[in-house]
Amino acid sequence: MGKAIVKIKPKKYKVGDIVKVDFIAIHPMETGMRKDKKSGKIIPAKYIEDVEFFYNGKLFTKMDIWESTSTNPYLSVNLKITEPGEVKVTYKDNTGETGEKAKKIKPKAA
Repeated sequence: MGKAIVKIKPKKYKVGDIVKVDFIAIHPMETGMRKDKKSGKIIPAKYIEDVEFFYNGKLFTKMDIWESTSTNPYLSVNLKITEPGEVKVTYKDNTGETGEKAKKIKPKAA
């Protein structure tokens, strides 16, 4: 699957802080209802339908999204930092293609 980005905001945080985890997937998100302008044929549906957020291997948020979500979807969730580790986002589209992106969690000393 295409490229994905995971960002943690703010950039500086410590254990106990709540941060924003931003996820952006570079994906066409085709609904299956649009026609190709040159050929006139329907462009097949291809959209992300499942997104899961993990913190140190434990699922903390799951999203079911659908074809009407915009191209290159941008999703954002809050997370309370409890320890160093990793945030990983996995995603799957309606054709069965999957992808994942991870970001290290490095809290600053209090």
